[in-house]
Amino acid sequence: MSDHPDTILLEGIQVPAALGVTAAERKMRRPVRLDLEIETDLRAAGRSDRIQQTIHYKRIFEIAADVASNQEHKLVEALGQRIADAVLDKFGVDAVTVTVRKPSPIAAVLEHAGIRIRRERE
Repeated sequence: MSDHPDTILLEGIQVPAALGVTAAERKMRRPVRLDLEIETDLRAAGRSDRIQQTIHYKRIFEIAADVASNQEHKLVEALGQRIADAVLDKFGVDAVTVTVRKPSPIAAVLEHAGIRIRRERE
């Protein structure tokens, strides 16, 4: 990996997630907010201006949405890890940073709670 990696940013994704410590919470599928930073070399795409030389943003979004909605997660940490694993597995990128925010986890007291994790290809 280079010292100054290029980064694809997908910020402010909002998707329903089966997330919560209790089964009732997971069943409600409340929205979560996701930010993804995908570190990969973008020089070829920058030179060619061809989508085939980069990662189509919609494909990244679809993977994150699929993990959030179609798997059950008790913790935001688990959801973040699973999204990171899926992105690393599907796209062969150098690293990914995933931020997961759960809006209004404590009504009227807290805007959101969440985590940010960074995982590198091993």
